[in-house]
Amino acid sequence: MQYPICIEWGDDRTATGIQIPDIPGAITAGDTFEEAYSAAIEIAHIMLEELASSEKGIPLPTSINNHRNNPEFDDMGWGMLEIDITPYLGKTEKVNVTLPGYVIQQIDRFVRDHNIKSRSSFLADAAMEKLGR
Repeated sequence: MQYPICIEWGDDRTATGIQIPDIPGAITAGDTFEEAYSAAIEIAHIMLEELASSEKGIPLPTSINNHRNNPEFDDMGWGMLEIDITPYLGKTEKVNVTLPGYVIQQIDRFVRDHNIKSRSSFLADAAMEKLGR
């Protein structure tokens, strides 16, 4: 799933900070944007693991537009962070799904082109997005 990230750009004296508004407590920083981005991925997984282990719901991403008017984020940049949330959704179960061949081909192409872990991961993310609306 793609979570919006809020970026507070650093300079020679200050770190670049990244916050994931839809994941409570997911705030981090790094000396460079690349370091901050890697740290954001790590903190997202840590916070999602904590939420899953405490049996709290896993927050789904919302639109950047839900956060842009928040004064807390004035003068900050925005980006997106891809996070696979399926490990935090509970034990996996095997199901038999029937889909048209064309749809399967399109899913497989999308999975391959976007470096998604698997067809199952794609379908789980798509279902969560639909259910979150």
